[in-house]
Amino acid sequence: MPSTITTSQGDSWDGLAYRLWGEERLFDQLMRANPAHLDVVVFPAGVVLVVPDVETPTQTLELPPWMTA
Repeated sequence: MPSTITTSQGDSWDGLAYRLWGEERLFDQLMRANPAHLDVVVFPAGVVLVVPDVETPTQTLELPPWMTA
C-alpha cells in the first residue's frame, strides 16, 4: 500500500518534495504520482497525496581546484 501525505495550507510541490526527501528537484515524481492535482500550485490544508517510492540519488559535488586546497 503506497504511503500518503496530507497537505497543510500553503504547501507547494517543491516544498513537499523537500520535506519528504530533502530534495526540491524530486517534485516531478510527486506530481506524476498525483495527476488529479496537477492544476494546483499552492495547496489548501487537507489534500491527501500519494507518496511514491523514490530512490534519492547520492550526489557528489565536484569542487573547482581553487576550493580543494
